[in-house]
Amino acid sequence: MTAAAHSFDLGSLQLEPGQGRRLDLTVPIEPLRFGGERYSVVPPSLVVSLDVSCTTGPGWALRVRFTAVLEGPCMRCLDPAAPAVVVDAREVDQPAGGEELSSPYLDEQVLDLAALARDSLVLAIPPQLVCSSDCAGLCAVCGINLNHAGPDHQHERPPDPRWAKLRELRLE
Repeated sequence: MTAAAHSFDLGSLQLEPGQGRRLDLTVPIEPLRFGGERYSVVPPSLVVSLDVSCTTGPGWALRVRFTAVLEGPCMRCLDPAAPAVVVDAREVDQPAGGEELSSPYLDEQVLDLAALARDSLVLAIPPQLVCSSDCAGLCAVCGINLNHAGPDHQHERPPDPRWAKLRELRLE
């Protein structure tokens, strides 16, 4: 059974330096917008595996892992798409290590798990969300879905622009 969590208090684990724990937490993830289109995370609350390790000093090493299905339009043909995105992200917070080792998801010892999961998902999304890897997209001339058009779909070739002046000739 997993607990619902927007945030998680790492201090409640009472870990000593070098110790770690793995937790399975249910995290809600809001829908995402890409290219003006909305992509919903299905289901909207995902089970996230959170590995927490206490580093030497007052720091933390974190790892989040989960798989999310994004539902929305295919970026090539606009048909419904539901690709699965596998997330495996790491985060480190070592307060004495400067800005580079300071995590924006930790405030004191409270982890903003919903923000970490959402940002990790966004970084794991492929450049194009498509309905299938071999999606043919839309025809550049008429806009028909090439996945359904068939192999005989073609258009008349445009005339050669070098002969454009001949079209202006009027023989009467």
